[in-house]
Amino acid sequence: MIAKILFAPFAMIGGLIAGVLGKRVFKAAWGVIDDRDPPRANESQARWSRVVIALALQGAIFTASRGVVDRMLRKGFAHLTGYWPGERRAGRS
Repeated sequence: MIAKILFAPFAMIGGLIAGVLGKRVFKAAWGVIDDRDPPRANESQARWSRVVIALALQGAIFTASRGVVDRMLRKGFAHLTGYWPGERRAGRS
């Protein structure tokens, strides 16, 4: 319980890092797909296919970025403190 409380500031900072990382990776990935900026859902002239592709790619990248950063922070926290800030389940690695 204490490990979770002590880990909270790291999780907040990690969320910010993951957001910046995800944004950069998405911008680079979209640049491979299209020369133009990615469409936004609120643009009236954007084609559905481009909007859906952009949103799906962005969601996947942001989810992966958040998961990778969170995992790295938890591993580092456990290495430094000896406590895992989260659930421990038997049989999982």
